[in-house]
Amino acid sequence: MKKLSAINRSDKKTAFLMLLPLIGLLTAFVIIPLFYAVFVSFYKWNFYQENIFIGFENYRRVLSDPLFYKAMWTGLKFAAIVIPAQFILAFLFANLIRTLGGKFGGFVKTSIYIPHVISGVVASIIFLFIYDFDGGLANFIITSLGLEQVAWLADVKFALTSISIPAIWLGFGLTTLVMLAGLNDIPKTYYEAAVIDGANAWHKMIYITIPLLKNIFLYLLVVGVTGAIQQFDLPYLMTGGGPLNETMTPNLFIFTHFTKDPYMGYTVASALLLFVILAVISAVIFKLFNSKKMDS
Repeated sequence: MKKLSAINRSDKKTAFLMLLPLIGLLTAFVIIPLFYAVFVSFYKWNFYQENIFIGFENYRRVLSDPLFYKAMWTGLKFAAIVIPAQFILAFLFANLIRTLGGKFGGFVKTSIYIPHVISGVVASIIFLFIYDFDGGLANFIITSLGLEQVAWLADVKFALTSISIPAIWLGFGLTTLVMLAGLNDIPKTYYEAAVIDGANAWHKMIYITIPLLKNIFLYLLVVGVTGAIQQFDLPYLMTGGGPLNETMTPNLFIFTHFTKDPYMGYTVASALLLFVILAVISAVIFKLFNSKKMDS
């Protein structure tokens, strides 16, 4: 017993030593900056002047700013467009790849993953050409159908949807591969037993596939929603937040204040409030999925 306890202590020391570099990096680049950000948010903080303690004034200013609420609402609308579209397309393509298998399935996997390795900057440039009013592919197609040209990125009705399409394209490949991995983990015996019981394809999807993919859906939903709300590259490069702040996402709102406001306290306070809101959204998603899992 003494030998075993000595070995256990040795294992704990070894584990701690192996974790020490990670703990050090986490402390240096996450924990300390987070506490410092909270500290700065209570000050009228400037690089070139003496800093003045103002308490919760920065938070009050952010929470009384209509543009902050509009940016949050825009982020939620953006997520509501992007995430369902990605989920549906990814689920269909994951099932298609699983059915095809072989070399053709591998080709499809590679093809749909390629957009994920393209940066948001490159995707923005590509879609700026597509949405060009006079020579863009989008207007060429709709004029060929006898419809009028559309100012895709300058029209309030179309701007948010227009930047949502490249976001769907960029994230669709990774979402598909994650779903495919989840599908491949489902034992084939479940489907064979269901066929013996007379289940059709719809029954198998509803009673086997979707319930057993709940953890995958949970992961993709949390990552997807928080990522979509924080979208920055596409609105910044394609619309600059316009027209009329219709595509002003929370991160773009924070960045705009960072570049235009000489006092950093307001910017840091808005970033921390966004952090809290994303944490609440994630907690709600976890709670909803857990309650559904318990009911099933």
